[in-house]
Amino acid sequence: MSKAAVQQREAPEIKTADEIAIMREAGRIVARAHQAMREAVRPGVSTLELDRIAETLLRDHGATPIFKGYPKENSPDYPATINASINNELVHGIPRGDRFLKEGDIISLDVGCRFQGFVGDGAFTMGVGEIKASVQRLLDVTEKALYIGIHASTIPNQTADVATAIGDYVYKHGYSVAREYTGHGVGRNMHEEPQVPNWWPRSKRERGFVSYPLEPGMTYAIEPMVIAGRPDLKELDDRWTVATRDKSLCAHFEHTIAITEGEPIILTVL
Repeated sequence: MSKAAVQQREAPEIKTADEIAIMREAGRIVARAHQAMREAVRPGVSTLELDRIAETLLRDHGATPIFKGYPKENSPDYPATINASINNELVHGIPRGDRFLKEGDIISLDVGCRFQGFVGDGAFTMGVGEIKASVQRLLDVTEKALYIGIHASTIPNQTADVATAIGDYVYKHGYSVAREYTGHGVGRNMHEEPQVPNWWPRSKRERGFVSYPLEPGMTYAIEPMVIAGRPDLKELDDRWTVATRDKSLCAHFEHTIAITEGEPIILTVL
């Protein structure tokens, strides 16, 4: 689940090797939920059914859903295990029993869990049945942007270098990024410092983010949210789902990673 962009106040918490090992197990559980949902996505399945699949898997592996009951100001607590966002919905789509996938849709599925006191968080977007080549390109660029951000997450870089690498790649391909939502630190809580935007503001006047030097033991989620059209967003009537104003398609990929002296560790894979 992405974090709304706000001013940062605290330095990132550095995790021990033992804590990162627990986060790795939490990440594996998230990856298993992703795999189960990928196998279930097809025309005619409801987003509520995907939610049930994910929640059952999390609980069967000793984890609890971290999104369910998540509070937000001026909104009801989040009611589900996953975010299921379809087509022009960017993030935080609420699963429903009357929301059925159709051939040619794309769906972004975001899952988070708590396991032994630590959080795993990850997301992906996929097509439902056959999708257009132009739509597949959007998904491919977004997923590649995620791995570019991961590749940039090495010492002596800073979080600004990660954000710049993601944004430059996305803009080069003619897409825009969501500026109101960012990647974020993950640990005992789902949203910690640092924030990791998907672009880096060139102007100090519009900045508002702190760029932290990367250190071994930092753990954060990188989550490019890429939009085929304009970056302007709106919140829907359920007070959670965020969609593009011009109804252009969007995609979302996310991994939680740990910084090391060498290459980062991707925590949310099997």
